[in-house]
Amino acid sequence: MPATASRLAFHGGPRAVATPAPRWPVTGDWEVRAMEEVVRSGAWSWNGQHERAFCKEFAEFIGAKHCLALCNGTVTLQCALQGVGVVPGDEVIVPGLTWVATAQAALDIGANVVFADIDPETLCLDRHSFEKAITQRTKAVIPVHLYGCMADMDAIMEISRRHGLKVVEDVAHQHGSRWRNTGAGAIGDAGSFSMQQSKVLTSGEGGAVTTNDDKVYEIVHCLKQVGHNPQMVPGNRYGHNYRITEMQAVLLRGGMQRIEAQTRRREEAAARFAEGLARIGGPLRAVARDPRITRQAYYCVTLYYDESKARGISKDAYARALHAEGCPLGGTYAPVYRAPLMNLYDATSPVPFRDPTKIQDYRALKLPNVERAVASTALLLSHTHLLGDDAYIDELIRAVEKVNEALPELLKKQEAA
Repeated sequence: MPATASRLAFHGGPRAVATPAPRWPVTGDWEVRAMEEVVRSGAWSWNGQHERAFCKEFAEFIGAKHCLALCNGTVTLQCALQGVGVVPGDEVIVPGLTWVATAQAALDIGANVVFADIDPETLCLDRHSFEKAITQRTKAVIPVHLYGCMADMDAIMEISRRHGLKVVEDVAHQHGSRWRNTGAGAIGDAGSFSMQQSKVLTSGEGGAVTTNDDKVYEIVHCLKQVGHNPQMVPGNRYGHNYRITEMQAVLLRGGMQRIEAQTRRREEAAARFAEGLARIGGPLRAVARDPRITRQAYYCVTLYYDESKARGISKDAYARALHAEGCPLGGTYAPVYRAPLMNLYDATSPVPFRDPTKIQDYRALKLPNVERAVASTALLLSHTHLLGDDAYIDELIRAVEKVNEALPELLKKQEAA
């Protein structure tokens, strides 16, 4: 039966997607057994055997010399920035579209954040906006490998080296992606990973810093381990308690047993979904994969919505119709400089206590590509759906086709609202 044979689910018809979505996270018997052993052992923290084993396994997976596991992906950014030498008063360039923690981490260690615009397709840091944002106070840049794309690391590394800047990759969405066969998180001076509940490698909460630099490794170790250096003796440095637990490490090691196969499946499913969208045409397409990406670890499939091909139907109305069909496409984060979760001018923020002549005016800031992507063009399909089989992916494609065929009906409803 063709996709046009039934009414939209949004208007009372049957859903196009009948198969339940894959569940996340995925766990197995190994974690249950190992968790019980840890609980009974009483060795729950402080550089335990599972933490050490995970760090070795993850470093090898990424292709980095060092890995440190920390309690979450916000403090990993803080420690990575401090590890590469960012101090209070330095400027750190951050893309205007990312999770709020990317900016918070820099602000919370005393740095000033300078937001730059994004590439309208990949939603990652735009090379031209990045270079334009560099000043004499700039110390580092945080390229965020966002959703289903990687930042242009050739350009970012070339610009950074030419200006003497440090590069801290935000790899919260890209566990296992590879640029020219080098792992994301092993390209810059340091990489920061989040293992929060939604991530492709998760322990509920958790994080990791990767680096090839021995000095960065030592500084981050001291910051994490209340001042202890990698030899677990006082390192004569200022430190915090950002330790991960053995229970979290068990979950991460369990996830590591599946991540290679899951990454392959996500790549296959994303390609199938992209090909399906291209075949049916219409206002929605997958963003093209950069040929320099030799492995893509999808947190989401990054999608581009062209309202001019949708009879003027808004992105939000289109997404609502797809959600009703069982194809739940999400929107992006808010622009960081206007994120409702992070009022930069609240009394709890460091911004009001900074010299206003040395920071961006975030209230007046407008980054056109960020604004357009958030409001009009960017949609996302979560990685959890990419673990479905081919039949499930085909149902998602049929849902898009069904909504595309019903655009005149949606337009009437939109005009009447």
